[in-house]
Amino acid sequence: MQHAIGLRPSSQILISDTDHGRLTSLARALLDRTPETAEELLSEMDRAVITDAAAMPAGVVRMGSIVTVRADGGETQRIMLVYPGEADIAENRISVLTPMGTALIGATIGQAVCWSSRGGRELSVTVEAVDTPPSGPQRP
Repeated sequence: MQHAIGLRPSSQILISDTDHGRLTSLARALLDRTPETAEELLSEMDRAVITDAAAMPAGVVRMGSIVTVRADGGETQRIMLVYPGEADIAENRISVLTPMGTALIGATIGQAVCWSSRGGRELSVTVEAVDTPPSGPQRP
């Protein structure tokens, strides 16, 4: 995956109260080490609509979701959105702290998310499917 910065998804996002609390804490903990990444995630959390975890509708990307995305060229990829310690690009486990991961959190089926590469190139994917993780505790 290409490293990218400056994401700007355009649509509203929905976040569970559990994910919102954990991701906000994670971003705040990273402000000193990786301020740009932390600020992007905090910005996403600030604009999110927060709902009770038990009331989250199907089809919304949350932590642990397996997401099928389609790139502009038509190719599809299945990824799992995970916390940084669980990320493994070879296993398609994408950290929420990557620009793509931050762009995907809270997105819904049919929604396009985009971000800019370091070189300023716009990158985007469309969410095709979301397999919801089982309910219960998730590790931060």
